[in-house]
Amino acid sequence: MVHRLTWFEPARAEDKLREFFITALIDMSATLTLQDQQGKYICITTLPARWMLKPGVEPSDEAIFGPELGTRLGELKAGLVKPGDRAELEIEAGDDTFFEFRCRMVEMGNHEINLMTVVLDRTEDRRRERLLRALLREVSHRSKNLLAIIQSIASQTARYSGTLDAFLGKFRGRLHALSQSQDLITDSSWRGAYFRDLLKQQVDRYVQENGSLVHVSGEDVMLTPNASLHIGLALHELVVNAVSHGDFLQRRRPIEVSCERFQTDAGPQIRIRWVEPVGNINKEALSAASSARFGSTVLERVVPSSVNGRATHQLDDKELRYELVFPQEIFE
Repeated sequence: MVHRLTWFEPARAEDKLREFFITALIDMSATLTLQDQQGKYICITTLPARWMLKPGVEPSDEAIFGPELGTRLGELKAGLVKPGDRAELEIEAGDDTFFEFRCRMVEMGNHEINLMTVVLDRTEDRRRERLLRALLREVSHRSKNLLAIIQSIASQTARYSGTLDAFLGKFRGRLHALSQSQDLITDSSWRGAYFRDLLKQQVDRYVQENGSLVHVSGEDVMLTPNASLHIGLALHELVVNAVSHGDFLQRRRPIEVSCERFQTDAGPQIRIRWVEPVGNINKEALSAASSARFGSTVLERVVPSSVNGRATHQLDDKELRYELVFPQEIFE
């Protein structure tokens, strides 16, 4: 027998077909009911556990689904008259569960008109929709923050650049650093980025062949997305300044970088240190590079403010030292 793309072999026993359909309905988290034109129940399959029909009770919408939902279903079904008429109803059944009722008038093989209702558990669908909406809101929020950072970088870089070429060179480098940090954040499902990964990105980009001259010690702290973006930018400025104005490459004197977590009365704190040796170089040029420039603004003002911390940035005859201390943020 073939009917609307449905086929089965008449010779097969009905019990096998019944078992097949009931198993399929259970796997689909679906319930199927059939009523005659007067509303009398003919068949009920795989009723959800929350709705029970007591033994000896005549099936009805109110007896199965309770007075409130039973009344709503009765009113919905009353509007279905001829074959093809259909209506849908979605309800929140409590305990954060959702069900969809699809009612339709159908004409059976004997020309008898019946009312078929399919009940689908939509709980997981609705939870996924809520999660997707939350993620979209988070994307929008983070995108706005990222655009604000980019706007600030562009504005301040232009302010401290004498020529268009100088602006483009510095801006592209800072934008790339920001992009790399964002990649780490995205790869971690927006949890953040590890400190050593942020440092490695900048070392690999600017001193890849001499990466052994940057020594890192301490704890590999997972930083929140906000902290990751700004600290990644600070590390970019420190590495670029070291390569452009320092002499650690020529003298093969390593830079010491550390990250540690410690407790205070105000809660856990994170301390990041950058200690760069300096030798017989032009101190005035190095001092000019590390002060009164956007790089200095990033290190001394932008980054500490963005992570609610404090920073020191000092240069003497022996070393350039940068230290950033900020509270450890709580992951959302």
